[in-house]
Amino acid sequence: MAAEPVNLNEFQELARLALPKMYYDFYAGGAEDEHTLKENVEAFHRITFRPRILVDVSRIDLSTTILDYKISAPIIIAPTAWHKLANPEGEVATARAAASCNTIMVLSFTSSCSIEEVAASCNAVRFYQLYVLKKRDIAATLVQRAERNGFKALVLTADTPRLGRREADIKNKMIKPQLKNLEGLLSTKVSSDTGSNLEADAKETVDASLSWKDLEWLRSITNLPILIKGILTREDAIKAVEVGVAGIIVSNHGARQLDYSPATISALEGVVHAVKGRVPILLDGGVRRGTDVFKALALGAQAVLIGRPVVYGLAAKGEYGVRRVIEMLKDEFELTMALTGCPSVKHITRKHVRTEHERIHSML
Repeated sequence: MAAEPVNLNEFQELARLALPKMYYDFYAGGAEDEHTLKENVEAFHRITFRPRILVDVSRIDLSTTILDYKISAPIIIAPTAWHKLANPEGEVATARAAASCNTIMVLSFTSSCSIEEVAASCNAVRFYQLYVLKKRDIAATLVQRAERNGFKALVLTADTPRLGRREADIKNKMIKPQLKNLEGLLSTKVSSDTGSNLEADAKETVDASLSWKDLEWLRSITNLPILIKGILTREDAIKAVEVGVAGIIVSNHGARQLDYSPATISALEGVVHAVKGRVPILLDGGVRRGTDVFKALALGAQAVLIGRPVVYGLAAKGEYGVRRVIEMLKDEFELTMALTGCPSVKHITRKHVRTEHERIHSML
């Protein structure tokens, strides 16, 4: 019997062994040279700790609040596509794992399971990811369905006017699975051309004209708070606050869009300084350890989102695997808090970490 994984990297290896190569490459791959894919992880490695000693850490409180919803730890499930490629139960299994860990799941626009199936699977706080298609009435219908089924916020993904060039999918001739949420709204016919149809399908359906002024339209069709996902610059962060978003997710789409965009942890602090506490800031991309969660919070994020590790856990061990991935991160995060002298999330400060920039500056 294989040994139980002891960290998230081992779950990735189990997923690689469990999945067909096409599906593993789809989940694991990034855009073009995959520079940003590597940098998302490696940028965390260049941040070091400044631990404080002789602090009472006999009790550690990991809990935090996002948009007034209390969660067990600042670790949220990011929206990732087509969970049924990883496990037959798909997003229903992921949702149950999130509920059992008392955290928030962001359901992907490109989920294998319908909004209604996920909502009925368990009682939990869930957000819904939205792409705006050329047919705006489709977005309106999906938003209404999410609202009607108890989803608590919308996550507008704003970094995908076109799909990034994902060369592994092109080589593997990856074909888009049918989207259950779009049945009856948009043709879900699977193309049978000779190459990957993901890029062509996105170009045909996604509204590349979407701009800041359209946030007003989106707010007019829902009462849900709107978070915007895909911000990497202080200029866009300021604009997002000006148009009234409820939160910002610093994200480069898991390095699947524009290669050589910055690692999200490298972009985080600039966004934090621009926003000045006016809305919560979350981060996704490259989080593989509890130490990464701590570093993100020290640099100003309220929580992190994890995407690939969740899919790897799902592929390796189903609902149990997703739960173990979240629990592993929580356990590592708790240990990091204890060893840095932080009995609660509110005790984590900028003074607890040292960035590469600070290290280089100190040597001048």
